[in-house]
Amino acid sequence: MCDVIVDQAVYRDGKRQLCTDLSDELEQLREVPDGFIWIGLKDPTDGEFELVREELGLHPLAIEDAVNGNQRAKLEVYDGSLFCVLKPLRYTESTSQVETGEVMVFVGDHFVVTVRRGEAMPLAEVRKRLEDNAERLSHGPAAVLYAVMDAVVDDYLEIDEEIGQDLEEMEESVFAGEVEVEQQAEGEAKPENSASRRKGSADARRIYLLKREVLEIRRAVVPLVEPVKRLFLRDVPHIPEHSKPFFRDVSDHLLQVVDHVESYDRLLTDILSAHLTRVSVQQNDDMRRISAWVAIAAVPTMIAGIYGMNFENIPELRWHLGYFYALALMATACIVLFRSFKRSGWL
Repeated sequence: MCDVIVDQAVYRDGKRQLCTDLSDELEQLREVPDGFIWIGLKDPTDGEFELVREELGLHPLAIEDAVNGNQRAKLEVYDGSLFCVLKPLRYTESTSQVETGEVMVFVGDHFVVTVRRGEAMPLAEVRKRLEDNAERLSHGPAAVLYAVMDAVVDDYLEIDEEIGQDLEEMEESVFAGEVEVEQQAEGEAKPENSASRRKGSADARRIYLLKREVLEIRRAVVPLVEPVKRLFLRDVPHIPEHSKPFFRDVSDHLLQVVDHVESYDRLLTDILSAHLTRVSVQQNDDMRRISAWVAIAAVPTMIAGIYGMNFENIPELRWHLGYFYALALMATACIVLFRSFKRSGWL
Protein backbone atom coordinates (compact mmCIF):
# COMPACT_ATOMS: atom_id res chain seq x y z
CA MET A 1 0.00 0.00 0.00
CA CYS A 2 2.87 2.38 0.76
CA ASP A 3 4.00 2.22 -2.88
CA VAL A 4 0.92 4.06 -4.11
CA ILE A 5 0.62 6.53 -1.22
CA VAL A 6 2.53 9.55 -2.45
CA ASP A 7 1.95 11.50 0.75
CA GLN A 8 -0.32 11.49 3.78
CA ALA A 9 -0.57 13.86 6.68
CA VAL A 10 -2.94 15.20 9.33
CA TYR A 11 -3.71 18.94 9.36
CA ARG A 12 -4.85 20.74 12.48
CA ASP A 13 -5.31 24.51 12.45
CA GLY A 14 -3.63 24.55 9.05
CA LYS A 15 -0.47 22.90 10.38
CA ARG A 16 0.90 19.64 9.05
CA GLN A 17 1.35 16.79 11.51
CA LEU A 18 2.80 13.35 11.03
CA CYS A 19 0.29 10.59 10.23
CA THR A 20 1.58 7.47 11.96
CA ASP A 21 -1.36 5.10 11.69
CA LEU A 22 -4.36 5.74 9.46
CA SER A 23 -6.90 3.95 11.68
CA ASP A 24 -5.73 5.67 14.89
CA GLU A 25 -5.69 9.12 13.29
CA LEU A 26 -9.19 8.71 11.86
CA GLU A 27 -10.49 7.53 15.22
CA GLN A 28 -9.05 10.61 16.92
CA LEU A 29 -10.52 12.91 14.27
CA ARG A 30 -13.95 11.36 14.75
CA GLU A 31 -13.75 11.88 18.50
CA VAL A 32 -12.26 15.38 18.28
CA PRO A 33 -13.05 16.97 14.89
CA ASP A 34 -10.23 19.52 14.99
CA GLY A 35 -8.65 18.76 11.61
CA PHE A 36 -8.55 16.38 8.69
CA ILE A 37 -6.29 13.85 7.03
CA TRP A 38 -5.10 14.19 3.43
CA ILE A 39 -4.02 11.04 1.59
CA GLY A 40 -2.45 11.28 -1.86
CA LEU A 41 -2.46 8.21 -4.14
CA LYS A 42 -0.90 7.58 -7.55
CA ASP A 43 -2.34 4.97 -9.96
CA PRO A 44 -3.73 2.62 -7.27
CA THR A 45 -5.23 -0.78 -8.02
CA ASP A 46 -8.44 -2.06 -6.46
CA GLY A 47 -6.50 -4.14 -3.94
CA GLU A 48 -4.20 -1.29 -3.00
CA PHE A 49 -7.23 0.96 -2.48
CA GLU A 50 -8.89 -1.52 -0.14
CA LEU A 51 -7.43 -0.17 3.12
CA VAL A 52 -8.44 3.42 2.35
CA ARG A 53 -11.90 2.31 1.27
CA GLU A 54 -12.52 0.36 4.46
CA GLU A 55 -11.23 3.06 6.79
CA LEU A 56 -13.06 5.94 5.11
CA GLY A 57 -16.19 4.08 4.00
CA LEU A 58 -15.96 5.29 0.42
CA HIS A 59 -18.74 4.32 -1.98
CA PRO A 60 -17.96 1.29 -4.21
CA LEU A 61 -19.05 3.10 -7.38
CA ALA A 62 -16.67 5.98 -6.66
CA ILE A 63 -13.88 3.51 -5.94
CA GLU A 64 -14.57 1.77 -9.25
CA ASP A 65 -14.33 5.09 -11.13
CA ALA A 66 -11.11 6.01 -9.34
CA VAL A 67 -9.47 2.65 -10.05
CA ASN A 68 -10.58 2.25 -13.67
CA GLY A 69 -10.12 5.87 -14.72
CA ASN A 70 -11.18 7.25 -18.13
CA GLN A 71 -13.98 9.30 -16.57
CA ARG A 72 -15.49 12.59 -17.67
CA ALA A 73 -15.10 15.58 -15.39
CA LYS A 74 -17.96 15.33 -12.92
CA LEU A 75 -19.16 15.84 -9.34
CA GLU A 76 -21.09 13.17 -7.46
CA VAL A 77 -22.46 13.09 -3.92
CA TYR A 78 -22.45 9.84 -1.98
CA ASP A 79 -23.33 9.04 1.62
CA GLY A 80 -20.50 10.42 3.69
CA SER A 81 -18.34 11.75 0.86
CA LEU A 82 -18.13 13.98 -2.18
CA PHE A 83 -16.45 12.61 -5.33
CA CYS A 84 -15.01 14.93 -7.97
CA VAL A 85 -13.23 14.00 -11.22
CA LEU A 86 -10.91 16.51 -12.86
CA LYS A 87 -9.03 16.29 -16.16
CA PRO A 88 -5.69 18.10 -15.82
CA LEU A 89 -3.81 18.97 -19.01
CA ARG A 90 -0.10 19.21 -19.74
CA TYR A 91 1.31 21.10 -22.74
CA THR A 92 4.50 19.73 -24.31
CA GLU A 93 6.42 22.65 -25.79
CA SER A 94 8.65 20.58 -28.09
CA THR A 95 5.75 18.85 -29.86
CA SER A 96 2.94 21.38 -29.21
CA GLN A 97 0.78 18.51 -27.98
CA VAL A 98 -1.62 18.37 -25.05
CA GLU A 99 -1.55 15.41 -22.68
CA THR A 100 -4.60 14.61 -20.54
CA GLY A 101 -4.45 13.10 -17.06
CA GLU A 102 -6.96 12.45 -14.31
CA VAL A 103 -7.30 13.60 -10.73
CA MET A 104 -10.04 12.22 -8.49
CA VAL A 105 -10.81 13.92 -5.18
CA PHE A 106 -12.77 12.32 -2.34
CA VAL A 107 -13.94 14.85 0.25
CA GLY A 108 -15.46 13.96 3.62
CA ASP A 109 -15.94 15.64 6.98
CA HIS A 110 -12.46 14.77 8.21
CA PHE A 111 -10.60 13.50 5.19
CA VAL A 112 -9.45 14.22 1.65
CA VAL A 113 -8.19 11.55 -0.73
CA THR A 114 -6.60 12.62 -4.01
CA VAL A 115 -6.00 10.00 -6.68
CA ARG A 116 -3.80 10.93 -9.63
CA ARG A 117 -3.64 8.94 -12.85
CA GLY A 118 -1.09 9.75 -15.52
CA GLU A 119 1.76 12.24 -15.36
CA ALA A 120 -0.19 15.47 -15.83
CA MET A 121 -0.18 17.93 -12.92
CA PRO A 122 1.66 16.42 -9.92
CA LEU A 123 -0.08 17.49 -6.70
CA ALA A 124 3.06 17.95 -4.59
CA GLU A 125 3.24 21.63 -5.52
CA VAL A 126 -0.44 22.12 -4.66
CA ARG A 127 0.09 20.56 -1.25
CA LYS A 128 3.16 22.70 -0.63
CA ARG A 129 1.35 25.93 -1.49
CA LEU A 130 -1.47 25.00 0.87
CA GLU A 131 0.92 24.11 3.67
CA ASP A 132 2.56 27.53 3.24
CA ASN A 133 -0.87 29.15 3.75
CA ALA A 134 -2.10 27.87 7.09
CA GLU A 135 -5.09 30.21 7.13
CA ARG A 136 -6.51 28.77 3.92
CA LEU A 137 -5.68 25.21 4.91
CA SER A 138 -7.51 25.69 8.22
CA HIS A 139 -10.78 25.87 6.26
CA GLY A 140 -10.71 22.10 5.98
CA PRO A 141 -11.19 19.59 3.15
CA ALA A 142 -13.07 22.12 1.00
CA ALA A 143 -9.87 24.19 0.83
CA VAL A 144 -8.01 21.21 -0.64
CA LEU A 145 -10.70 20.63 -3.25
CA TYR A 146 -10.58 24.30 -4.19
CA ALA A 147 -6.77 24.33 -4.38
CA VAL A 148 -6.65 21.25 -6.61
CA MET A 149 -9.43 22.55 -8.84
CA ASP A 150 -7.85 25.99 -9.03
CA ALA A 151 -4.47 24.48 -10.03
CA VAL A 152 -6.14 22.46 -12.79
CA VAL A 153 -7.95 25.52 -14.16
CA ASP A 154 -4.76 27.62 -13.94
CA ASP A 155 -3.08 25.02 -16.15
CA TYR A 156 -6.02 25.37 -18.52
CA LEU A 157 -5.34 29.11 -18.73
CA GLU A 158 -1.66 28.55 -19.53
CA ILE A 159 -2.45 25.97 -22.21
CA ASP A 160 -5.12 28.30 -23.58
CA GLU A 161 -2.43 30.94 -24.06
CA GLU A 162 -0.06 28.46 -25.74
CA ILE A 163 -2.76 27.22 -28.09
CA GLY A 164 -3.68 30.82 -28.90
CA GLN A 165 -0.09 31.54 -29.93
CA ASP A 166 0.04 28.39 -32.06
CA LEU A 167 -3.22 29.42 -33.69
CA GLU A 168 -1.88 32.90 -34.51
CA GLU A 169 1.19 31.37 -36.15
CA MET A 170 -1.00 28.95 -38.08
CA GLU A 171 -3.31 31.73 -39.24
CA GLU A 172 -0.38 33.85 -40.36
CA SER A 173 1.16 30.95 -42.29
CA VAL A 174 -2.03 29.95 -44.08
CA PHE A 175 -3.20 33.44 -44.97
CA ALA A 176 0.28 34.42 -46.12
CA GLY A 177 -0.16 31.62 -48.62
CA GLU A 178 -3.52 33.08 -49.58
CA VAL A 179 -1.83 36.38 -50.45
CA GLU A 180 0.65 34.51 -52.64
CA VAL A 181 -2.20 32.79 -54.46
CA GLU A 182 -3.91 36.14 -55.09
CA GLN A 183 -0.66 37.60 -56.40
CA GLN A 184 -0.25 34.66 -58.72
CA ALA A 185 -3.76 35.18 -60.02
CA GLU A 186 -2.89 38.80 -60.74
CA GLY A 187 0.40 37.87 -62.36
CA GLU A 188 2.46 39.53 -59.61
CA ALA A 189 4.32 36.47 -58.43
CA LYS A 190 6.01 33.43 -59.86
CA PRO A 191 4.30 30.05 -59.68
CA GLU A 192 4.87 28.11 -56.50
CA ASN A 193 7.75 25.68 -56.44
CA SER A 194 7.83 22.21 -54.90
CA ALA A 195 9.05 23.58 -51.55
CA SER A 196 6.01 25.83 -51.18
CA ARG A 197 3.75 22.91 -52.11
CA ARG A 198 5.34 20.80 -49.41
CA LYS A 199 4.74 23.69 -47.02
CA GLY A 200 1.05 23.62 -47.98
CA SER A 201 0.86 19.93 -47.12
CA ALA A 202 2.58 20.62 -43.80
CA ASP A 203 0.06 23.38 -43.06
CA ALA A 204 -2.83 20.95 -43.59
CA ARG A 205 -1.25 18.49 -41.18
CA ARG A 206 -0.62 21.21 -38.57
CA ILE A 207 -4.21 22.45 -38.85
CA TYR A 208 -5.52 18.94 -38.29
CA LEU A 209 -3.22 18.30 -35.32
CA LEU A 210 -4.07 21.65 -33.72
CA LYS A 211 -7.79 21.02 -34.22
CA ARG A 212 -7.37 17.66 -32.51
CA GLU A 213 -5.57 19.31 -29.58
CA VAL A 214 -8.36 21.87 -29.24
CA LEU A 215 -10.86 19.00 -29.18
CA GLU A 216 -8.80 17.32 -26.44
CA ILE A 217 -8.92 20.51 -24.37
CA ARG A 218 -12.63 20.88 -24.98
CA ARG A 219 -13.32 17.37 -23.73
CA ALA A 220 -11.52 18.19 -20.50
CA VAL A 221 -12.85 21.71 -19.94
CA VAL A 222 -16.50 21.80 -21.00
CA PRO A 223 -17.82 18.95 -18.76
CA LEU A 224 -16.31 20.68 -15.71
CA VAL A 225 -18.47 23.78 -16.07
CA GLU A 226 -21.61 22.34 -14.46
CA PRO A 227 -19.83 20.66 -11.50
CA VAL A 228 -18.08 23.92 -10.60
CA LYS A 229 -21.34 25.89 -10.84
CA ARG A 230 -22.97 23.34 -8.61
CA LEU A 231 -20.33 23.90 -5.92
CA PHE A 232 -21.19 27.57 -5.45
CA LEU A 233 -24.83 27.75 -6.57
CA ARG A 234 -26.26 24.83 -4.60
CA ASP A 235 -25.92 23.32 -1.17
CA VAL A 236 -23.35 20.57 -1.56
CA PRO A 237 -22.27 18.41 1.39
CA HIS A 238 -18.83 19.16 2.86
CA ILE A 239 -18.69 22.54 1.09
CA PRO A 240 -19.31 25.31 3.67
CA GLU A 241 -20.92 28.57 2.72
CA HIS A 242 -17.74 30.62 3.17
CA SER A 243 -15.96 28.47 0.54
CA LYS A 244 -18.44 29.14 -2.27
CA PRO A 245 -16.94 32.48 -3.46
CA PHE A 246 -13.64 30.66 -4.14
CA PHE A 247 -15.38 28.19 -6.42
CA ARG A 248 -17.15 31.08 -8.16
CA ASP A 249 -13.70 32.49 -8.98
CA VAL A 250 -12.68 29.12 -10.43
CA SER A 251 -15.87 29.13 -12.51
CA ASP A 252 -15.06 32.56 -13.96
CA HIS A 253 -11.63 31.39 -15.11
CA LEU A 254 -13.06 28.16 -16.46
CA LEU A 255 -15.74 29.94 -18.50
CA GLN A 256 -13.03 32.15 -19.97
CA VAL A 257 -11.17 29.08 -21.19
CA VAL A 258 -14.39 27.55 -22.56
CA ASP A 259 -15.14 30.70 -24.57
CA HIS A 260 -11.63 30.71 -26.02
CA VAL A 261 -11.68 27.01 -26.87
CA GLU A 262 -14.98 27.33 -28.72
CA SER A 263 -13.68 30.34 -30.66
CA TYR A 264 -10.49 28.42 -31.48
CA ASP A 265 -12.52 25.57 -32.88
CA ARG A 266 -14.55 27.88 -35.11
CA LEU A 267 -11.45 29.76 -36.25
CA LEU A 268 -9.62 26.54 -37.08
CA THR A 269 -12.59 25.47 -39.19
CA ASP A 270 -12.39 28.77 -41.08
CA ILE A 271 -8.62 28.41 -41.49
CA LEU A 272 -9.04 24.88 -42.80
CA SER A 273 -11.66 26.09 -45.29
CA ALA A 274 -9.31 28.85 -46.43
CA HIS A 275 -6.48 26.35 -46.80
CA LEU A 276 -8.66 23.99 -48.86
CA THR A 277 -9.66 26.94 -51.04
CA ARG A 278 -6.00 27.74 -51.54
CA VAL A 279 -5.27 24.14 -52.52
CA SER A 280 -8.22 24.19 -54.94
CA VAL A 281 -6.94 27.40 -56.54
CA GLN A 282 -3.49 25.86 -56.91
CA GLN A 283 -4.94 22.75 -58.52
CA ASN A 284 -7.03 24.83 -60.93
CA ASP A 285 -3.95 26.86 -61.80
CA ASP A 286 -2.00 23.67 -62.48
CA MET A 287 -4.78 22.32 -64.68
CA ARG A 288 -4.85 25.55 -66.69
CA ARG A 289 -1.10 25.39 -67.26
CA ILE A 290 -1.30 21.75 -68.30
CA SER A 291 -4.23 22.43 -70.62
CA ALA A 292 -2.42 25.39 -72.21
CA TRP A 293 0.72 23.37 -72.90
CA VAL A 294 -1.34 20.48 -74.25
CA ALA A 295 -3.11 22.88 -76.62
CA ILE A 296 0.22 24.32 -77.80
CA ALA A 297 1.65 20.85 -78.34
CA ALA A 298 -1.47 19.74 -80.21
CA VAL A 299 -0.96 22.23 -83.07
CA PRO A 300 2.43 20.96 -84.34
CA THR A 301 1.22 17.43 -83.72
CA MET A 302 -1.78 18.05 -85.95
CA ILE A 303 0.29 19.67 -88.72
CA ALA A 304 2.87 16.92 -88.61
CA GLY A 305 0.08 14.35 -88.72
CA ILE A 306 -1.44 15.90 -91.84
CA TYR A 307 1.83 16.07 -93.75
CA GLY A 308 2.79 12.66 -92.53
CA MET A 309 -0.20 10.97 -94.13
CA ASN A 310 0.66 8.48 -96.86
CA PHE A 311 -1.01 10.31 -99.80
CA GLU A 312 0.54 11.54 -103.04
CA ASN A 313 -2.05 14.19 -103.82
CA ILE A 314 -0.92 16.75 -101.20
CA PRO A 315 0.09 19.97 -103.04
CA GLU A 316 2.57 21.16 -100.45
CA LEU A 317 4.61 17.96 -100.69
CA ARG A 318 6.10 19.09 -104.00
CA TRP A 319 6.93 22.63 -102.89
CA HIS A 320 10.62 23.42 -102.90
CA LEU A 321 10.40 25.02 -99.42
CA GLY A 322 7.49 22.92 -98.14
CA TYR A 323 9.46 21.48 -95.23
CA PHE A 324 10.51 24.92 -93.95
CA TYR A 325 6.97 26.19 -94.55
CA ALA A 326 5.58 23.47 -92.27
CA LEU A 327 8.13 24.23 -89.55
CA ALA A 328 7.39 27.94 -89.79
CA LEU A 329 3.66 27.24 -89.56
CA MET A 330 4.17 25.12 -86.43
CA ALA A 331 6.39 27.73 -84.78
CA THR A 332 4.03 30.59 -85.63
CA ALA A 333 1.00 28.73 -84.31
CA CYS A 334 2.81 27.80 -81.09
CA ILE A 335 4.02 31.37 -80.52
CA VAL A 336 0.55 32.80 -81.10
CA LEU A 337 -1.03 30.31 -78.70
CA PHE A 338 1.68 30.86 -76.10
CA ARG A 339 1.22 34.64 -76.14
CA SER A 340 -2.57 34.26 -76.00
CA PHE A 341 -2.39 31.95 -72.97
CA LYS A 342 0.16 34.25 -71.33
CA ARG A 343 -2.10 37.28 -71.68
CA SER A 344 -5.07 35.36 -70.28
CA GLY A 345 -3.07 34.24 -67.25
CA TRP A 346 -3.05 30.55 -68.07
CA LEU A 347 0.73 30.49 -68.33
